Amino acid sequence: MRELVVLGTGSQVPSRERTQNGYFLRWDDQGFLFDPGEGTQRQMLYAGVSAGAITRLCVTHFHGDHCLGVPGIVQRLSLDGVQHPVHAHYPASGQTYFTRLRYAASFFERAELLEEPVEDDGLLSVGSFGQLWARRLEHPIESFGYQLIEPDGRRMLPDKLAAAGIAGPAIGRLQQAGSLEVDGRVVRIEDVSEPRAGQRFAFVMDTRLCDNVLRLAEGADLLVIESTYLSSEVELARRFGHLTARQAARVAAECGVRKLVLTHFSQRYLEPERFHEEAAAEFSGEIVVASDLSRTVVPSRR
Repeated sequence: MRELVVLGTGSQVPSRERTQNGYFLRWDDQGFLFDPGEGTQRQMLYAGVSAGAITRLCVTHFHGDHCLGVPGIVQRLSLDGVQHPVHAHYPASGQTYFTRLRYAASFFERAELLEEPVEDDGLLSVGSFGQLWARRLEHPIESFGYQLIEPDGRRMLPDKLAAAGIAGPAIGRLQQAGSLEVDGRVVRIEDVSEPRAGQRFAFVMDTRLCDNVLRLAEGADLLVIESTYLSSEVELARRFGHLTARQAARVAAECGVRKLVLTHFSQRYLEPERFHEEAAAEFSGEIVVASDLSRTVVPSRR
């Protein structure tokens, strides 16, 4: 299962309809929690996401609507006795803030939280999920976007495997070795499979347009991106380091994105369909105007 569970879609000020930020990406056996704002722990309860599902905590920057839920999440990991380590990524320049959030109140700490602050653009981690990258964005305080890249692989073709006389455990040996001798002849993995493109996910929060927005979004199967304003406030967006729905959609179109998720809406807007209309003028792919507690699946492989 690869899906995005949206916990909150508001920006600086929550509204009756929108909680502050919070996004949980379920990626096979991994769980990435991005930007837990105030109320995230309660939203997880409503969404059916347990603390034990979190394997990585990723904070883009230290404005309150992106991090004030950290204390509750950290304490919940220990309260629930989460057994596996949870890796925490956040701007290194905000170390003081993260330390204060982590220990905002007294609690019995028994979960293992591994702090891995982000110093600069680059590869953060490699695991069964693929590669996790961070890239600096343009906001009044230091902010990073995150990108998840699954390596390209190969799709095994049952008909060709059967014709080559390969079945059961022999398939695994072929995948591991790259070739296998069968009845005196060598079968290469290329003979019984085809290339399979790895999937990509991108998470872009508070920023004005910059080169790294495009780098993060490039080829994304699913792009989650802030669209705080409509284009009528484009100058306001630039001044405060944000994007409009039209700008976000233009990024998706230029970068070959498959599914676009718009979020982080200013409380001044009450009609979400306006964001869809504006984005659709720039991007012909699938557009999701996120709402609290909504779910959207990562598109199936190409």
